[in-house]
Amino acid sequence: MAQLVVRKIEEEVKRLLQHRAAAHARSMEEEVRDILRNAVKDEGKPSPRLGSRLSQRFSAIGLDEDIAEMRGTAAIPASFDE
Repeated sequence: MAQLVVRKIEEEVKRLLQHRAAAHARSMEEEVRDILRNAVKDEGKPSPRLGSRLSQRFSAIGLDEDIAEMRGTAAIPASFDE
């Protein structure tokens, strides 16, 4: 395994890391490893497309059909005249 030395960490950051580690019942070193692991876990993976994110967000309230593809469709501006 590789080692990493981080110098010049502010005392407040160190204190907060110690509190966070204690709250998770682990060493500060393990806490920092977990933070770094989580920070890079999705690197290189494509982010979900907007339609997929919308579908996932609204699935809990009854959205059970696909959202139509709108790519290439001309936008129609709203008309507020009566």
